[in-house]
Amino acid sequence: MARTKSSQTWLKEHFSDPFWLLAQKEGYRSRATYKLKELDEKERLLKPGMLVADLGAAPGGWSQWAAERVSPGGMVVGLDLLPIVPLDGAVFLQGDFREESVLQLLLETLDNRQVDIILSDMAPNTSGIRGVDVPRSIYLSELALEFAALVLKPGGDLLIKVFQGQGFDALLKDVRNVFTKVQLKKPKASRDRSVEVYVLARGYRGNKS
Repeated sequence: MARTKSSQTWLKEHFSDPFWLLAQKEGYRSRATYKLKELDEKERLLKPGMLVADLGAAPGGWSQWAAERVSPGGMVVGLDLLPIVPLDGAVFLQGDFREESVLQLLLETLDNRQVDIILSDMAPNTSGIRGVDVPRSIYLSELALEFAALVLKPGGDLLIKVFQGQGFDALLKDVRNVFTKVQLKKPKASRDRSVEVYVLARGYRGNKS
């Protein structure tokens, strides 16, 4: 089957992408690794001995970087809809984070331990329709914030990808209500045309009633 012009353009862009090429050279599973790498090196998010929850973890690029940084003594627990090739220093679960049974499995895997940082690179399957994609992204981010209320230790951090649009300001308000410092980040590996932004929330102080 002949490729469409748009798919040909995507393939050309993908395989000439400097971050994709760098990932191939340095042995990382995805170009997305460099988003976390940049933020971690600037903000010093990950340290040896930490327990990390990685939501939307496939194919494992963020977990790969995190596992290196929290070693020795740390561990990453990752979750995704898709299967993930095993990785030293990480435990991977497959399932839909929106389902209660999958959440319970994740909590059981964490064994009632509080995590130091939650990483969420979760994103919906995009339709190209902003009025559809943005609310789906906001919903996933809200779930990540609710998850923080269950497992994040006091003083812990949350890093979530979210699409900007209607509902974003309300989400940001909710995040600011329970963290001492909240910043918006756009790593260099995020494509310019992308509506994604990363919300970095530090110093978890718990829910306010």
